Amino acid sequence: MTKPTREQLYARARLLALFTIGYNLVEGLVSVWLGAADETLALFGFGVDSFIEVISAVGIWHMLRRIAANAGESHDDFERRALRITGGAFYLLTAALVATAALNLWQQHRPETTFWGIVVSLASMTFMWLLIHYKVKVGTALNSPAILADAACSRACLYLSVVLLVSSAGYALTGIGSLDAIGALLIAWFAFREGRESFGKARGESCGCSGSCGSKTEQPTVKGTIPTIH
Repeated sequence: MTKPTREQLYARARLLALFTIGYNLVEGLVSVWLGAADETLALFGFGVDSFIEVISAVGIWHMLRRIAANAGESHDDFERRALRITGGAFYLLTAALVATAALNLWQQHRPETTFWGIVVSLASMTFMWLLIHYKVKVGTALNSPAILADAACSRACLYLSVVLLVSSAGYALTGIGSLDAIGALLIAWFAFREGRESFGKARGESCGCSGSCGSKTEQPTVKGTIPTIH
């Protein structure tokens, strides 16, 4: 069996980026609608986070087009603007979730149900796991830090899904209303980290969706950053 060419691998990477955009749009619509209907703050915040991820994914898709044309893996003006917009949106989401979660805790608000939070989180975990697998596979074959960093961002989304699952299942099992607000606060913490990282990338720092950014001259570390999936 012949190995795929460089062009074929970059074509796969662009398809994965487009799938990420489409999936996050659908996930965002479903999560925001169901979260609002069931008064589930964690699910609603998860959905808004998915919409913000779309902006970031568009920038990644644009970068992949440039990389395929041998233009290098540094950010251009379009990507830097997208990253700054993404970072600002994540910070706004953080503030809104913290304020609303605090109000819900004070009022002892209880969601109508968290059943759909469980369903959405399980679906998201499945798709994110598959995306991580194929992005790591393509990124490793191309030895591309940018694609591997994109895979790390999908891993961060996987962690968000776990947070949503734990808070939703916890409420369903115990009926403790504060678990929904606590889940929203954890999502806010992830959103803050992603916002900080987006601004770091816009400044030209090397980041891998791990919450830390290095200097321009540092190269993203591949080992230990992305899980190896067989």
